[in-house]
Amino acid sequence: MPKTPDTVLPDPNRWKALVFIALAQLMVVLDATIVNIALPSAQQDLGISDANRQWVITAYALAFGGLLLFGGRIADLWGRKRTFVVGLLGFAAASALGGAATNEAMMLGSRALQGAFGALLAPAALSLLAVTFTDVRERAKAFGIFGAIAGGGGAVGLILGGFLTEYLNWRWTFFVNIPFAIVAAAGAYFVIREPAGGRNRSPLDIPGVVLSTLGLVALVYGFTRAESDGWAAGATIGLFIASAVLLAAFVAVESKVKSPLLPLRVLMERNRGGVYASLGLAVIAMFGLFLFLTYYLQIVKGYSPVMTGFAFLPMIAGMITGSTQIGARLMTRVPPRLLMGPGFLVAALGMLLLTQLEIGSSYAGLILPAQLLLGLGMGTAFMPAMSLATHGIEPRDAGVASAMVNTSQQVGGAIGTALLNTIAASATTAYIASHAAGATNEQLLQAQAMVHGYASAIWWAVGILAVSATIALTLINTGRPGTTTIAGGGADADAEDEVKIPVIAH
Repeated sequence: MPKTPDTVLPDPNRWKALVFIALAQLMVVLDATIVNIALPSAQQDLGISDANRQWVITAYALAFGGLLLFGGRIADLWGRKRTFVVGLLGFAAASALGGAATNEAMMLGSRALQGAFGALLAPAALSLLAVTFTDVRERAKAFGIFGAIAGGGGAVGLILGGFLTEYLNWRWTFFVNIPFAIVAAAGAYFVIREPAGGRNRSPLDIPGVVLSTLGLVALVYGFTRAESDGWAAGATIGLFIASAVLLAAFVAVESKVKSPLLPLRVLMERNRGGVYASLGLAVIAMFGLFLFLTYYLQIVKGYSPVMTGFAFLPMIAGMITGSTQIGARLMTRVPPRLLMGPGFLVAALGMLLLTQLEIGSSYAGLILPAQLLLGLGMGTAFMPAMSLATHGIEPRDAGVASAMVNTSQQVGGAIGTALLNTIAASATTAYIASHAAGATNEQLLQAQAMVHGYASAIWWAVGILAVSATIALTLINTGRPGTTTIAGGGADADAEDEVKIPVIAH
């Protein structure tokens, strides 16, 4: 007999637990953008060179993206609550180190430590959320709230980073993590109860850890080098080749070892595979938009950092509405692909509006409606997509499956920033070359070329979102969740009580 939610008594503290889990995820997502705002001030104070300033961002991304699979496996091995608390306290300590940094090495080391502890924290948080909510409808509501908070964290980071940098100093963009982490850790310790069972106590797959970490680091770093050195540079090509070899070796090892770090069965189920691919691609498009709109608003429009953060609020409002009012309400009534496919297409429509971007474009007439469409589409699509993250997964693989979705999004974010930025830079250079002869105002030409570059790259983002929608509509075939299953599917879906909701954390 399939197991119904009624056979599991709900945790009386489940809504309190959601507060602390969402708070921890908000802290991790905030950190992705809050440091960007503070970077110019920190660079000047610490004497970091222009060539090395990218490492303040890259050190975090490399550690986080490279260690996520390992972090998910540790959560399965140690227990989710313990891993969650350790990750929070470690993240707080690393943040304190960054805020107190007196030189470049101390800053870069603290960022790498933040990424490493974030890789422990993120899969554990998602796994805890999933096992805490056992009722289908409550789970959808909880995941809607969680997804909206985490999805909006990037723009909140822009606002908070702007305020802290302008009115205090850049060090507070690190110190602000400490109270977040301490409150979340204390709440987790006293409120969260992890259900018995579900741990994977098999020995660690050390070769898998080494190969996956090095392969993902090489891939992320390869895209970072492509952005700065160009796609044809020897170092860029070498890193991509090394990544391909290492990841191929990782797949070969995982197919043979007794207790693999990433069991290939996690990847091969078509619904999970569709989620990994479609979300990873959608993040490529989304990260590129954040980058271009931030530069457009500050450089072309002359917005301050604080104003720029507030300018992103319509996208966040759309995400919250899409997640809690559309996705969460409909995900128990219609098949996931009928929310994901149209959701990505609505987001693509918002992107399509932004291809019309010009120097004199109106915020209210163009940017605001585009952001609303993008937020509504992404919020609606992310909810059912996240609920399928561990469709039909065995409880012992829950942590690593959550980590796999986070990994696809981290890699997607790195690819999106590098790929779309490189496309924009190439289009900008070509525009200047073709219009330089007749130009009378060089400053105006530079601004026109920059906006043309952004619009050209956004066309690629439209196409990427269309591909995401196509993947969702063709690969994902599970039915709507019923009263006997969590993620939809057939009668053998007992293990689906372990569904998790991975979200963007970079």
